[in-house]
Amino acid sequence: MDVAIKKKRGNKDYQTDRVLSSKEKFWNIVIFIVLALFAFTMVFPLIYMVATSFMTKNQILSGSLTIIPDPVLIGKYSEVLKKGQFVTGIFNTIKVEIPVLIIGGFTSSLAAFAFAKMNFRGKNILFMALLATIMIPFAVVMIPQYVLFTKLHWTNSLAPLIIPGCFGNISMIFFLRQNLYSIPSELMDAAKIDGCNYFGIYYKIFLPLMKGALGTQLMLWFMGIWNDYLAPTIFLRSERNWTLQVVIRSFNSYYAIQSDYALIMAASVIAMLPTLVLFFLFQRVIIESIAISGIK
Repeated sequence: MDVAIKKKRGNKDYQTDRVLSSKEKFWNIVIFIVLALFAFTMVFPLIYMVATSFMTKNQILSGSLTIIPDPVLIGKYSEVLKKGQFVTGIFNTIKVEIPVLIIGGFTSSLAAFAFAKMNFRGKNILFMALLATIMIPFAVVMIPQYVLFTKLHWTNSLAPLIIPGCFGNISMIFFLRQNLYSIPSELMDAAKIDGCNYFGIYYKIFLPLMKGALGTQLMLWFMGIWNDYLAPTIFLRSERNWTLQVVIRSFNSYYAIQSDYALIMAASVIAMLPTLVLFFLFQRVIIESIAISGIK
């Protein structure tokens, strides 16, 4: 009798599990469909931009929504690359990228090491004050910065985009500090016993251990600088110093009048490629770095 009851209970539990499993599958399918629709909504403008770069002017202005170019026009990409202003914009952006990423990455990692592994008076208060500046939008400080850089005679050069970045990136300091907390502090104590100074401990021990997180943050910073539009628009007066995004803005102002949208889209696709390739190549590393930092 007990065996029969156990069998009935076992069958009932099994059926209940099957019902729950079916419900979970149903809701998983519904959630997947909803997320797929949202993903398509987000990706469709990107797909349409790429498709438009291969369309003729008549097809773009026809008024019908299509993503299949007919005929396929590939000459706009070579036309964009032949324009000296576009190439100059790429080189100007690279001029900003290299010193900011090298010097700013060094100062950010050094500051993160100090906040994570060194003990000094007011460390937590100073870090919280530094972290609080993340909540200040750029629109609040752009006018004071513009006045300051004008008085320093920097507004006709790339200096406003390079020099502030060389002092470090607050977001990078925060993420690297979180990453350094996962590294045992006993390594620092052992290095001190061996007579190593603080900079030697940072350079020889902790910098190699956080190079994965540092590389990830540098890639994210590279994307931010590459796609920066507002700051170069405000600080750069001379056309010869325009960065890539400002050049694309000028293309939009000039070629939109001529309805040459294919050329504008081709320039946008070329500008988008480096950041897109970097993200897809290092997507797993970026996600792992954010997970290690403790951000949910």
